[in-house]
Amino acid sequence: MKTWVTIVSVLAAVLLSLSAAFFAVGPDRIWRMFGDPDLGPVSFETLQRRMTPNDALACPKGLCRGFSDIESPIYPVAAQDLRPEFARVLQTEPRVTLVSADDATLTSRYIQRSAWFGFPDTIVVRFLDLPNGRSTLAIYSRSRFGESDFGVNRTRLERWLKKLTLYVEPVN
Repeated sequence: MKTWVTIVSVLAAVLLSLSAAFFAVGPDRIWRMFGDPDLGPVSFETLQRRMTPNDALACPKGLCRGFSDIESPIYPVAAQDLRPEFARVLQTEPRVTLVSADDATLTSRYIQRSAWFGFPDTIVVRFLDLPNGRSTLAIYSRSRFGESDFGVNRTRLERWLKKLTLYVEPVN
């Protein structure tokens, strides 16, 4: 019995030391050892979804090649006016960093990190004009690490789209 107590105590001490080192060094620096947290841009028209369940896609009908988890709403404003309203949504979100913004294509890329361990997820958002001064958007959120995200990416997209309705009410 004494041997088991010693083994458990040593394992607990090692785990505690590793946890302390992880938080002392910082999650961002630790995860960067495994590569850039930003997974880069995507082309929604040619996007191929992952084989693992750690991504989510909100896309308007007819744009995305990959299976869409959520059909994007249509908004009664031009894409250039929808983009700043979406930026207001992201101001309410914790741990979001803008990585890239392309004004010509109305595309932005973000990293959002998990609360405890700082796992990075890359989110690409593209705003699209529609006829009659309306617009929509495509959003692809994917995890940098892990085989499964336990629904985090899809939940994020649903939450962001719901928050967007506080600023711009969809027409559909």
